[in-house]
Parts: sequence; C-alpha cells; structure tokens
Amino acid sequence: SSERDHDLRVDIVENIEEDYGMFVWPCSVILAEYVWQQRPRFSRSRVVELGAGTSLPGLVAAKVGAHVTLTDIAHNTEVLDNIQQICSLNNANCTVLGLTWGDWDEPVFDLHPDIILGADVLYDSASKLLIYSSWLAFLSLWLRHVSNMPLHLFW
Repeated sequence: SSERDHDLRVDIVENIEEDYGMFVWPCSVILAEYVWQQRPRFSRSRVVELGAGTSLPGLVAAKVGAHVTLTDIAHNTEVLDNIQQICSLNNANCTVLGLTWGDWDEPVFDLHPDIILGADVLYDSASKLLIYSSWLAFLSLWLRHVSNMPLHLFW
C-alpha cells in the first residue's frame, strides 16, 4: 500500500461560541477514526449519521466511498447550513436532512442505510426520551431492512 492510502484530510468549520452542533465533539473524532480504520466496510455502503453536527464521521465515510446522509436538528438552520458548507469544503457529495427527535414523518425514516452512525448524541437530558424514541424507531426500520445481514457492525 502506498503512503497516500494512509492519508486523509477533512476540513471542518467550527464555531465554539454557538450551538452544540457547531463544534467537533471528542466522540466524533473517535468514531471518525473507527470509520477510517474500517474503511473497506464503509466503501459503497449507505450510511446515515444521526445528530451529525460538524459531521466528521460521516465525512470520513463519504471520503472512503460511502453514500452518506447527514442529519441534525431540523429547526436549526445554522447547523444544517454549516453541514452543507463543510460538505462543499471537502468536495463530499452528501445529502443533508433535518431531523426532529420524536417526529415520525421525517424523510430520513424512508432511507435504508447499511450503517447508522451517531456520536455524542445524548448530550441533552431534556430531550432524552425523544432521542431514544427516534433511535428506536430508526433502528427498528433498519433491522427490518438488514434482517439478512450479520449485526457485527452494530455497537
């Protein structure tokens, strides 16, 4: 393997003064490293990142060849606009969707991902029940879709 096989550059726009979704959280760095280390599993996969924020894990997945949908809070246009800007900066052809925790009419539930990513999603105790219910609904749909696949990627 060449030295280029071990290099990856992702540019992120952060604003520490603003919303939670405007800066890179520690677990997203760890998840992005996992995606990079497991890149053969992610290549050509359909990936959804829930609560993407600055989208580091999803962007790494896109860079290794995954078809990625990045989601964050639907009413927070600043975060969604930042995700779009970060995708453009990185020449990443990702879909960006708003997702309201607890809302079942969101287009993200029509997706059939092979892999679901989420890092530091449970930061707000006030939204915990809505987040759990959305995760359970999404995972239920996902498990029906991948019933013929091994669950070794689910952790």
